[in-house]
Amino acid sequence: MKRALIISSISLFSIAAAHAASTPWWLQPTVCRLNPSTCYPAMGTGYEPEMWDSTSNCWGMKIICAHALTNGASENVAIPRSDIARNYNISKDYDTDLLSADDECFGRRKTVQGGKYAMVNNNQVRVFCNGVWANADEQLSNGEIETGTQPTCQELARDGYAAVENGDCFGKYYDTTEYYIECGTKIDPTQIIILNGADFRYSGGADYPLTARDADKIFDTMYDVSSAQKKQYFNN
Repeated sequence: MKRALIISSISLFSIAAAHAASTPWWLQPTVCRLNPSTCYPAMGTGYEPEMWDSTSNCWGMKIICAHALTNGASENVAIPRSDIARNYNISKDYDTDLLSADDECFGRRKTVQGGKYAMVNNNQVRVFCNGVWANADEQLSNGEIETGTQPTCQELARDGYAAVENGDCFGKYYDTTEYYIECGTKIDPTQIIILNGADFRYSGGADYPLTARDADKIFDTMYDVSSAQKKQYFNN
């Protein structure tokens, strides 16, 4: 009886072994398989569809732009979904749901208030219209930004610009022969003064008054010129 049982067991094992041998190894039930599902519903530009995301048990990784990473990466990097979800090594200044301007990777600088402000070091900075600020650090779709020290009212006024809204960016040009941009301690001008046709040329060694006394001289001159013109053209 035992012998018959042993022979039967051997026969069953031989049949199973023969069946397994005829089945490709990758289809055999004892082989551990990777999850065939994909991590994202569609993986076109900005994805690596053939990379295995072991943290999410699926295929496909997002390529995050180097400029959006905080670890000093010099090249774009494919990152698992779990790291993206917790912003691991990803700057809060960038939106990883949006492709970059060149559509090569994910990570576009965040903007607020219709694009007039951009996020830099988790703070809002003004987006200046193209050409307002020389040698801007970064170009956006509607203007330029400085990622370091922001320009002052005096620096902008020196070139005839004031940090006032101009569409979806900041910076309007005022002809210095027709307007005087008055600055305080903030980037916004305190007021913009129309010169009313006064023929004035400041010769104090700078493009704008450096002291209150210089400003007083400017207005005294403007007043004298305007008074003379009034007497000349409106004398009754």
